[in-house]
Amino acid sequence: MERLPQNHTNAKVHRERDLGALSRLALLMCCGLVLTGGFLVAARQHFAAVQFGYQNEELRREHQRLEADQKRLLLEKEEASSPLRLEPAAREIGMRPVQPGQVVDKKRNKANSKENKKTESHPAVVNHSSASLRR
Repeated sequence: MERLPQNHTNAKVHRERDLGALSRLALLMCCGLVLTGGFLVAARQHFAAVQFGYQNEELRREHQRLEADQKRLLLEKEEASSPLRLEPAAREIGMRPVQPGQVVDKKRNKANSKENKKTESHPAVVNHSSASLRR
């Protein structure tokens, strides 16, 4: 093996550029960027899923609260419209219970309706239409 002396200058020796090494480094860098980008996208999706989970839980709790409020309000409505509470309030404003002669059936009493109107001042009329029977 031939050695050069230590004080030998390498001024005439030029280093060749290795284009294969440069292309391998560029390919390695691109693969690293793609892999890093994939991890970033996966992390973003994970955090978005966690955030949607929290929002979903919050909406579920609000839905339960609103259902409880709806049940409470329906109960209050039923209590307020019960006959036991309506009857005293109606008596306070001067209303009286319906008398047997005040209700007129239109189907049965078509012919007698003129006579009933003459004899009674304000009869309550009962219609037997399909709309009034549905609830």
